[in-house]
Amino acid sequence: MKIRAITAVAFAQLCALGLLAASTSGADTVSSREMQPMKPIDAHAAVGQMTPAINIGNTLESTAAWETGWGNPPITQEYVQQLARLGFKAVRLPVAWDTYSDKGQITPKQAQRVGEVIDWITEAGMYCVVNIHWDGGWIDSDWKEKYPDTYHTFSAVAEKKFRSYWEQIAHLFGNRNQKLIFEALNEESSFDHEPDPYDTINRVNQIFVDTVRATGGNNAQRLLVVAGYNTDIDKTCNEAFHIPKDTSPDRLLLSVHYYTPWPFVGMSEDASWGKMQATWGSEADVKLLNDLFDRLSAFCKRTNTPAFIGEFSMCSRKDHDSAILWTKSVWEASVKRQMVPVMWDTGGAVARRAPYAPSPQLLEVMNLLKRVLPRPRNDRGATSH
Repeated sequence: MKIRAITAVAFAQLCALGLLAASTSGADTVSSREMQPMKPIDAHAAVGQMTPAINIGNTLESTAAWETGWGNPPITQEYVQQLARLGFKAVRLPVAWDTYSDKGQITPKQAQRVGEVIDWITEAGMYCVVNIHWDGGWIDSDWKEKYPDTYHTFSAVAEKKFRSYWEQIAHLFGNRNQKLIFEALNEESSFDHEPDPYDTINRVNQIFVDTVRATGGNNAQRLLVVAGYNTDIDKTCNEAFHIPKDTSPDRLLLSVHYYTPWPFVGMSEDASWGKMQATWGSEADVKLLNDLFDRLSAFCKRTNTPAFIGEFSMCSRKDHDSAILWTKSVWEASVKRQMVPVMWDTGGAVARRAPYAPSPQLLEVMNLLKRVLPRPRNDRGATSH
């Protein structure tokens, strides 16, 4: 593990000094040291092995200060091991890369720390999903003063930076095995100011897949997660949204998030544009959830791409019974349709400080879901090529 960390740091240092470009053959040499054996698995088979999953949120994607800027302590190996003990099979690790980069180059500090957490997660037996998160919103910015070159557009500057970061990430961590998964981007995928937003998100996802695959090695067959349109079910299940082409068949998952209905999930008081929903569970509420998940399921079957529900929240500030029912229903809807449910957590579901206790609500939901959670099985989708 120490050799892997030094390898990642060495690559980042060379990039930062301008002595090595992320796309050069020299980077391939650096990233190929201590290559872990790869056991490729198709995306559908991976769903059961990744379920249930959880985010380590408001941490490595903090733009206020690296890791601790949004109130959480540094991630510890003991915390990661607790997630595995609780029964989680995968961890989504949101990361802000650009905020702490050195003029577009991932720093040794970033490379070493992210690599360390990745290894803690995979060594605990879980999958790790690493992405480019909000990161200040540079990809399609609403902040003209800070990001004039990408303001309201996925410009040539944004495209160059997006390619560069994925080249660097893929090279830095390309020696990890199939337990490491890359996710293109977070919710910054609406591109509403573009002339053709769907064309833009389709192009962004294709750039991501092509860039990672081109780095070769384990990345040639690594599982990848592409972003739905604004990670929204309705907007994604549209004829204009396309799953990117891939040189490695059956290695893609589709990311959407679920915070519906927002007045219940996200509002704690009335606003000028709408009223808070205090409870959830009416016939209409349940029908809306099932209709949306059925629509997503049909899209996934049509495109042969399983869904990765990258975020959904426990609504802990709402009526207890409603919050439990909503969380259980989302989780159950995902599992029954062979989708990966990934709970968004910033320390409310699993405490971020020792002894890393799970909340009573989380334990209640997980206990209710024991009958629907997938049982461990062989890697039926694993291949030898």
